[in-house]
Amino acid sequence: MMPSIDEDEFSVPLPKRQKRVPEHQSISNSRKALESRIFSPYRTLGLVSPTAVPFTYVRLGKSTFQITTCVGRALHTYDLRRGLSLIFISRPQTPEAITATFAWREKVFAAWGNLRPGTCGGMWVFKRGKKVAALEAPSGRAGPIIKILVFGAWIVGCTGTSIEVWKNTTYEHYTTLVPRGIEAVSGGHIYGGQMCSMPTYINKVFVGRFDGCVEIWNVRTGELLHTIPTAWPSVGAVTALQPTPVLSLIAIAHADGSLFIRNVDTEQIILSLRSGSSHITSLAFRTDSLGAGADGQSPGVLATASVDSGDITLWDLNNAGRITGVLRNAHRTLQHEIASGINCVDFLDGQPLLVSTGKDNSLRTWIFDETPFSPIPRQLHFRSGHSAPVTALSFLPSSSDGSEANGKWLLSASKDCSLWGLSVRKDSQNTEISQGAVEKKAKKMSAPGPVSLDLQRRTQDFRASEITCIACSLNRDGGMGVTTSGPTWANPRVADAAASNKTGWESIVTGHRGDKFARTWFWGRKRAGRWTFETSDGSVVKSVAITQCGTFALIGSSMGRIDVFNLQSGQHRQSLPARGLKGKRTGELGLVDGSQEKRIGHTKAVTGLVVDSLNRTAISCGLDGKVKFWDFHSGLLLDELDWHPMTAITGLRYNSSSELVAFSCDDLSIRVVDIETRKLIREFWGCVGQINDFIFSNDSRWIVAASMDSRIRVWDLSTGHLIDIFRVPSTCTSLAMSSTGEFLATAHADSVGIRLWTNRSLFIPISTQNLDESGFADTHIHITSAEESAGALEAAFSEEHHQDEAEGPVLCDEQLSRGMVTLSAIPRSRWQTLLHLDLIRVSSHASSTICFIITNCC
Repeated sequence: MMPSIDEDEFSVPLPKRQKRVPEHQSISNSRKALESRIFSPYRTLGLVSPTAVPFTYVRLGKSTFQITTCVGRALHTYDLRRGLSLIFISRPQTPEAITATFAWREKVFAAWGNLRPGTCGGMWVFKRGKKVAALEAPSGRAGPIIKILVFGAWIVGCTGTSIEVWKNTTYEHYTTLVPRGIEAVSGGHIYGGQMCSMPTYINKVFVGRFDGCVEIWNVRTGELLHTIPTAWPSVGAVTALQPTPVLSLIAIAHADGSLFIRNVDTEQIILSLRSGSSHITSLAFRTDSLGAGADGQSPGVLATASVDSGDITLWDLNNAGRITGVLRNAHRTLQHEIASGINCVDFLDGQPLLVSTGKDNSLRTWIFDETPFSPIPRQLHFRSGHSAPVTALSFLPSSSDGSEANGKWLLSASKDCSLWGLSVRKDSQNTEISQGAVEKKAKKMSAPGPVSLDLQRRTQDFRASEITCIACSLNRDGGMGVTTSGPTWANPRVADAAASNKTGWESIVTGHRGDKFARTWFWGRKRAGRWTFETSDGSVVKSVAITQCGTFALIGSSMGRIDVFNLQSGQHRQSLPARGLKGKRTGELGLVDGSQEKRIGHTKAVTGLVVDSLNRTAISCGLDGKVKFWDFHSGLLLDELDWHPMTAITGLRYNSSSELVAFSCDDLSIRVVDIETRKLIREFWGCVGQINDFIFSNDSRWIVAASMDSRIRVWDLSTGHLIDIFRVPSTCTSLAMSSTGEFLATAHADSVGIRLWTNRSLFIPISTQNLDESGFADTHIHITSAEESAGALEAAFSEEHHQDEAEGPVLCDEQLSRGMVTLSAIPRSRWQTLLHLDLIRVSSHASSTICFIITNCC
């Protein structure tokens, strides 16, 4: 018997496969998004070594070395024999940022977390990029592990106040070593993270302190065996600690720039050296018994570096020690950032190879030549990326011959004044587009001396300033293998038109912060172009555009002028609005003299430019709140939309397949205009804070926008609905979508990497129901790269959630009586047909077939 129902507590039955919600809650605000409905995190591009965590390496057999760098919450492992090809990426990501690493045999140990009070931390073990173990976390540990050392049967981790010891066989915690009777010097810390072991000293570990002393611990017994005192009281903290190739000798660097090589047994100072203006934070000894002396056939080479400088200093330790050379500007230091130089240098075991990493997001290897002998190495391999946050993104468009139609290449510009071409398939193909012999010019102009600060400033002077806008068309791109004579951006007076017709010309135009010149670039040749286009009014470039044919470049200025240049010849062709010509009436529409120019042209900065796919109409917008339609050939003003004083227009995006153009406005809206009718067809609202960037999808169905509230929103153009919204960890500053619609790329304010997302709508249906912004999700991207990432298909179906056509909770019908359960309120005739489906199906069949005769027409 069924249990009785209490009528006083009876409300609504729970229908099968339906969600029940309170009656006062509407559909629009009830759905809580578990994740982005459209975009799924895929990987991060452009990361090599962006953190201050030193690299670590291990020798595999006699043929190669594997070098591991930290990229935040993941590890990248590169193979030296393959030219620093990326072979492994650690998975899963650690819960917090990685603070220390150490490679031992086929495993890599990574300590993470404990960066803030009350947060968790630990140490994981990776093998071939996969997590294989986690070390037992000691109870009560405060502070992150800043150095890891693995030797013999022990795993040792150094924090600011203690030394943790684990067993290497079982990964169980063995003991905690805490010094007694020592006062903390720097922020409550005793140790600065400088730790090493020495050959023949079994179970012994050497740890540097902030007061300049070095402790010797026996990790098996937990005893402090000895403390090596400072050479004199004012040397400062220990900043580097490294055993020498000679037994019982250890090199100790201090904060005052001094370096001592001491005998551990007798505490005798064998050699004393002093660096320049910066203290030594990393040092390494060459172990192949070569490189020193006049002919390079003697041992005794030392390499030193500092986090405050981009130079690597090379020493010959014979005859009381001397500097044999300085590798100037080996890594770029970041302006206005402390400790942005080299974080680690090390010689590979038994090889004439030096490896270095810096905060400039690069990994470099240097080789010493024996014939002819040179004490300064040359660069062998390198992997690099942006050293400052990315500011502009653009996928390469497909050209008329179908090349680049697969959306493989991504153009990116950043605050480090560089322009990169990044491959979404293989990281080893990433390349910086050359600006010429910048470093060579800077070295000629810099002052002599061991410090590279002047060289850094000079190098920055020879680079173009930060890129703020990019335009590209590959239809007349000068391809690879074609040489271009002459310096970059030199504006040669004579251009060989016949040669450029055969080989093509520049395909990229960029605008730069605070610069009145727009600059051209060759994509195929991966170098800067010939031309710099100056605004006719001498003001700063605010927007750029290239016609679909790739022949003309349009430049918008901060004072409202628009200039058109020919990319083949570099000549100025016309201005918008066109000035008065002979035989034309100056009062004619769009044809102006000086007095009419301000009335017809833009009165404030031109923030967006585009030319339609047939080169008939040019569209411009500006901070004066006006959208202007120009005849591209004559320069006449055809039409105008005036939204002033309602709003100012901050950006423009164009989609050639739909002939739609979208405008971002400072009233936090996005307006869409049809080019043919020149009328407003859509308005999208909802962004909170400034709209940083927005784009059309490749098929013009959506508009994707990123705003200052760290949210990315997606609107459906056909319905006008907000169909997706999610929050990213930091503010998104730029967006780009591939021509295939497969990937969405996002740049963020605090990251040098570019985050890639897969478009799930290519694999699963996406509902276009309007969403409420109260239900959105925080979405985190995986730090992975092309060679070792999950496929796009796997990423799209990860954590898949099913969607109904009419997504959202189903509201229950009003009950007819408190004593009855109302399951449906549809008419009786509709549900009674369910009893006669067989008869309906039979009667619906045709009684006879109809013959169709298809004839061929000549």
